[in-house]
Amino acid sequence: MKVALFGKVYADNQKGYLQLIIDELTKRSSDICIYEPYYNAIAGKIELGNNVTFFNTNKDIKNNVDVLFSVGGDGTILDTVPLVRNSGIPILGINLGRLGFLSSVSKFEILDAINSFFNGNYYIDKRALLQLKEPKRLFGDINYALNDLTIYRNNATALIVVHVFVDDKFLNSYWGDGLIVSTPTGSTAYSLSVGGPIVTPGSKNFIIAPIASHNLTVRPIILQDSSVIKIKIEGREDKYLMTMDSRHSAINKDDEIIVKRCNFNVNLIQMDNKNFYSTIRDKLHWGVDFRN
Repeated sequence: MKVALFGKVYADNQKGYLQLIIDELTKRSSDICIYEPYYNAIAGKIELGNNVTFFNTNKDIKNNVDVLFSVGGDGTILDTVPLVRNSGIPILGINLGRLGFLSSVSKFEILDAINSFFNGNYYIDKRALLQLKEPKRLFGDINYALNDLTIYRNNATALIVVHVFVDDKFLNSYWGDGLIVSTPTGSTAYSLSVGGPIVTPGSKNFIIAPIASHNLTVRPIILQDSSVIKIKIEGREDKYLMTMDSRHSAINKDDEIIVKRCNFNVNLIQMDNKNFYSTIRDKLHWGVDFRN
């Protein structure tokens, strides 16, 4: 088994958990391939053994590893997507961060999760992505997002007007701070914070949610993800801000934006004893009475 290990930052309070991961993989004679910037952060702090190689890009791991362990939080998993891309490499998210909707294995479950994985007691949760078709090359060849695409105003004192068309039919003009186009995975992220609904991962939907709308009757709307979304921007500024997950770029006011579902999925590993409903109950404390 060849395991890619990806992380972004290292803190001393993670040492024991990270060492446990390395030790358990070594016990199982796994070949460990570590993201090189992460290796540079942990070298000399973690005992890694001799069966370690390095990777930096998608080309280094495509067809060369069996699974990728993401060590951190949900932001870390989002940063694995440009590395995994359309390779189909499954991702196991180990949460050493905070909330962790995507990285569902807590630091206290590491041993059980690794045992379950090697024993085959898991399933693959296929997550849809959205793709930016136009403008081309705005984000290079990483023109897709697991969570969301957002458009923001560029000036704190001026509104942005976002005109949205769905399958060439006019939907609405959104006046406010911006707009979010979200996948079901992203429904528990930024979209949720602006009042969007929680959408189950396999529901084949997009969510369009305004940011600080200046029309109080405007609410988020759910679309089928076979739709093609076209967006035009109006405002006083010549440039505005667009993000795709953790990546951002400036966009011209005159650019037409076209969004559709991506033609590949991201494969997340989930333990047999967990599912989407148990995760949101756990993370959002549903059913918990805090009064006492």
